[in-house]
Amino acid sequence: MSDASSTSAKVNRAAPQESTAREIERLAPWFHNLHLPDGSQTAPNHALGDFPKFKWQQIEPYLPADLEGKEVLDIGCNAGYYSLELAKRGAKVTAIDIDPHYLRQARWAASVHGLDDRIEFHQMPIYQLAHWQRQFDLIWFMGVLYHLRYPLLALDIVRRRSKGMMIFQTLTTPGESVFDPQENYPLHEREILQEDGWPRMSFIEHRLANDPTNWWAPNHACVEAMLRSSGFEQVERISHEIYRCVASPSAEEPWFLNELTSAQDALDELEA
Repeated sequence: MSDASSTSAKVNRAAPQESTAREIERLAPWFHNLHLPDGSQTAPNHALGDFPKFKWQQIEPYLPADLEGKEVLDIGCNAGYYSLELAKRGAKVTAIDIDPHYLRQARWAASVHGLDDRIEFHQMPIYQLAHWQRQFDLIWFMGVLYHLRYPLLALDIVRRRSKGMMIFQTLTTPGESVFDPQENYPLHEREILQEDGWPRMSFIEHRLANDPTNWWAPNHACVEAMLRSSGFEQVERISHEIYRCVASPSAEEPWFLNELTSAQDALDELEA
């Protein structure tokens, strides 16, 4: 190869990387450090390290290697790291987020990876899932619960959309104890609620980490109890603040969800 041909080849190889670098800069800031096919990374200097790759590596052993034919719901997809990884395993992914900035990043990343046909994106709050009839084989619900004003309502809605496994993660308060309660207590025995390991959710009125949407921090016992209460079973903590569980096929439908859906339908008609 001549020197001119060699130089031309180097320029041609560099051009896609330069184009990718421009897009990464245009779409900044990034919360997910995505690893792109050309070797680029979207946030290589992330304050949390290689995030969320290290989280994925903790969860990966607990997932089927082949997700071909499986329907997956990624709630709060952000820039799409988990959606991309699940799609690479063959899953058909539906990804939702309320932030259009993150969705622009995720759609671009899906295109770069050639996974546009395996991931569909929706801008919507989690509560709108109450209107959906679809159910999913795997629900990915990470890093969202503690940002919600109505966390248990969200879990009740999500359980309706689940017909299989859920991977769940939330900010928690320190503590490993789990109190084993009776089925019922008299009203005057409320001191039992202060026992070590009783399920508790701490409310954050102002800010945590300078984020006004950090509302809640449950303890470990509370996470397990909330998941069971919403109709999930086989609850297992697989890593720090990360849980795997399965939707119970015999779980009762919360009576108020039908009323909530009817009220929202009426509101939608008025706004149409």
